[in-house]
Amino acid sequence: MNSPLPDLETLKTRLKDTWMAGDFGEVAKMIVAHAEEFVARRGLSPGERVLDVACGTGNLSIPAARTGAVVTGVDIATNLLDQARARARSEGLDIAFQEGDAEALPFPDGAFDRIFSMYGAMFAPRPERVAAELRRVCRPGGEVAMANWTPEGFVGKLFRLVASQVPPPPGMPPPIAWGDEDTVRKRLQEGFRELRLTRIPVTFHFPFSPAETVEFHRRYFGPIQRAFDSLPEGKRAGLGQALEALWAEHNLAKDGTTRIAGEYLEVVARVA
Repeated sequence: MNSPLPDLETLKTRLKDTWMAGDFGEVAKMIVAHAEEFVARRGLSPGERVLDVACGTGNLSIPAARTGAVVTGVDIATNLLDQARARARSEGLDIAFQEGDAEALPFPDGAFDRIFSMYGAMFAPRPERVAAELRRVCRPGGEVAMANWTPEGFVGKLFRLVASQVPPPPGMPPPIAWGDEDTVRKRLQEGFRELRLTRIPVTFHFPFSPAETVEFHRRYFGPIQRAFDSLPEGKRAGLGQALEALWAEHNLAKDGTTRIAGEYLEVVARVA
């Protein structure tokens, strides 16, 4: 059992600052295809009410809105919401983006037909609160669908490597536990039915070397940037070398670029 989280308000501020660091919009561009494929599998109909939890720059919200669904996106990072709004405007899409916490969603009970979250709600510190909120704001019979990195996949290995050098806050469950089937079954036991869990393969392709890929993430990806910043100067090179070795070990490309095979767990459930 996890120990209680210390000073929740401070932790929430730290998490918000982490996701606002760097420029996640640059990272999000690399995984647009993941989101479009995820939305295509949902079979949305015009007029359906969709909530994208931890929406970031709108990777899920935008293809969902293209179907004619009525989409709302919520995120703790206000700078990412600004980018999401700009993307929606550029396509002439009417999407309501607002600040909000996956553990305390600012919506009434049963307000949505579908609740989506891709690589997002999994990072909230209290998974039981997340599960309860996803269930609460979805109408009975509605669908909750998540995409969560698996512990065994590349991103799971990346997070474990970083955590080995920069330990997470005590008592905070690892985000990648949302990618473990047994854990998800326990978390979605109450108030859900028809749970389907599917491992989905994905590819990451960066048009530069593994070393440059590490620098890309250090510059743009808040969790990696903050991990480096939290280390003493003398230990930062070691983290960089370890990350480069991980990317190089899993690199499938032979042309000087970086291509990695990864996976996420697709979680789909009906609200009872």
